[in-house]
Amino acid sequence: MTPKHRARRALVGLVVVILATLALNFVGVLTAPGSTFADKATSLLPKLGLDLEGGTQIILHATTENGSNPTADQLNQSVAIIRQRAAAGGSPDAQVGTSSGNNIVVSLPGTPSQSTINSVRESARMDFRPVLVTSAAATASAGDGTKPYTPPASLANTPSAKPTNGSDLAQVTPYLQDLYENYNCAAENDPGKAPSSKPLVTCSDDGSAKYLLGPVEVPGTNISDATAGLATTSQGATTGEWVVNLTFNSRGTAQFANISQRLVGFTAGTAQNQFAIVLDGRVISAPTMNAAITNGKAQISGSFTEDSSKQLADQLKFGALPVNFAVQSQQTISATLGSSQLIAGLIAGLIGLILVFVYALFQYRALASVVLASLGVSAVLTFLVLDFLSWREGYRLSLAGVTGIIVSIGITADSFIVYFERIRDELREGRTLEGAVETGWRRARRTVLASDAVNLLAAGVLFALAVGDVQGFALTLGLSTLIDVLVVTLFTHPILQLLARRPFFAEGHAFSGLDPRALGAVYRGRGQFRTPAVAGRGARATGEAQRRQTIAERKAAQLGADGKGRD
Repeated sequence: MTPKHRARRALVGLVVVILATLALNFVGVLTAPGSTFADKATSLLPKLGLDLEGGTQIILHATTENGSNPTADQLNQSVAIIRQRAAAGGSPDAQVGTSSGNNIVVSLPGTPSQSTINSVRESARMDFRPVLVTSAAATASAGDGTKPYTPPASLANTPSAKPTNGSDLAQVTPYLQDLYENYNCAAENDPGKAPSSKPLVTCSDDGSAKYLLGPVEVPGTNISDATAGLATTSQGATTGEWVVNLTFNSRGTAQFANISQRLVGFTAGTAQNQFAIVLDGRVISAPTMNAAITNGKAQISGSFTEDSSKQLADQLKFGALPVNFAVQSQQTISATLGSSQLIAGLIAGLIGLILVFVYALFQYRALASVVLASLGVSAVLTFLVLDFLSWREGYRLSLAGVTGIIVSIGITADSFIVYFERIRDELREGRTLEGAVETGWRRARRTVLASDAVNLLAAGVLFALAVGDVQGFALTLGLSTLIDVLVVTLFTHPILQLLARRPFFAEGHAFSGLDPRALGAVYRGRGQFRTPAVAGRGARATGEAQRRQTIAERKAAQLGADGKGRD
C-alpha cells in the first residue's frame, strides 16, 4: 500500500472516530430531559464544577451510637464513604471534608438529585434481625400521638430467662411488650436507637407494619457487594420487579447460614419464620425463610424503583457510615470563582494557542497550518469526549480541568516539533521530501510515544491518588495526552504524507519550511561528499551543514581538500 493510500485510510479512520463520538452524544441528546430538541442539546453541554457554577452544601454533625464524639479515624472513614456515594450518584467532583471537630461538610456541584442528597446524608446502616412479633401498624398510642411512646419505668426490661438465640421469645420483656403494643408508626421520628445487641421495636419503611425484632445477627458490614437488577424466575424470565442482590463475605456467609437454618425450623408464615432487613432502623423487607441459604447470596425485594434500588445498592456497596449524622444545614452556595475566572482561563488558553501558532509560523513557515489544523482536531475531540463524560458519567469541568487542557497544548506542540525536526534532519541528509516524511515519522514516532507514555503515567498516578480538583486536572491531562497520540497518528502524519506530493512542499518553496537549501542539506554521490553551493542564505546553510557533519564526513571532506591541494 502506497503512502498516499495509507494517509487516506488513516484520515477516514479519524472521521469514523469523530462521527462515532458524535453519535454517542446524539444518543444523550435524545434521552436527555427537556421538551424541545434545543433544550435537550443545551442540557448536554459539558457541566461546570463547584468552583465555576456553585451547588448545594450540606453540613452533617457526627455522633457515635452511644452519643459520644467520633474518633478521627471514624470521621475520615465517613468522608471516604460519602465521597464514593456522591461519585456513584453522579457527582464525582464533590468536595467532602471535616470542619469544626465533629462536622462533615459536603459540597455537591450544580443541582444534585434528591437521591444523591439522601445518599450522602443517610448512614445506610443495614442489619439483619430475626422477627419476634409483627402486626399491622397502629394508628394511635397511649401517649401523645405526635411523639414516640415511652413505657412506664416501672415495667421490667430484663428477660426472666436467658434467651437461647436471637429468635427466643424470652427476650420480649413487659417493657418491650408495652412499647410494641403502643408503638405508633406515624409518630416515629427517631428509629433504630436500640443497640445492636438488644431487641428493637420499629416499623416498615412505608409505615404499614410494626415489628418487634431480635438482636442483630448479621451486621451490614459483612456485605462484600451489592447490585441492583430485575428479579428473575427459576426459568430465567424477568418479573419486572427491581431488587437488590447481596453478596456476603466469608464471615457474613457463615452468620447468614446459621440464622437461615434456624428460621427454617419455624412454622411457615409465622413471625419467627421471618428475618427482617433493617436499613437505618426501618424494616425495608421481612421475607419468610423457606430454605437455608449457605452460599452467601441473598436478595432484597420490596417496593423498589430503578433509582431507589441502585441508590440502596451503592450505599451498601460502599459500606455503612461508622457514625450517626444529624443534618445541621443544607443550603445553596454560589460559585467560588464564577464565570469570570472561566473566561480568564479560556483567554489564557487562547493566548497560549496563539503563541504556539506564532512560533510555528516563525519556525516552520507554511507547516504552521498543519499545527493549527491538528490543534483544531484535538480541540473537537476533547470537547466531544468531555461532553460524553459529562452526561454519561456526571463529570464536571472545574478550573483545574481547564488548566489540564491548557497544559496539553504544550504537549501536543512538542509532538509536532519532534516530528517536523525529524523530517528536516532527513532533508539535510539529502532525502526527497516523501522519503523524509516516512523515515522521519518512523524515528519521531518512538520519541512521541515515549513522551506521551510518561505524561499518561503521571496523569494516571495523580488521578488514582488525588481527589477533588486535582483529580479533575489529572483526568483532562490524561485524556488530552491520549487524544494527542490519536491526532498525530491519524491526522498530522497523513496530512504530511499528502502534502509531500504537492509541488509547493516537494520542490522546497522558500515559505514551505522545508527548503533544503535553507536547511543546509548535504548531498552524497557515489563514494563522494560535497557541500551545498553558497547562494543567498547559502553561507549560513553551509555552516549549518558543516556543524551537522559526522566525523567520517569531515574526514572525507578533509581528504578531498588535501588531494586537491597536492594536485
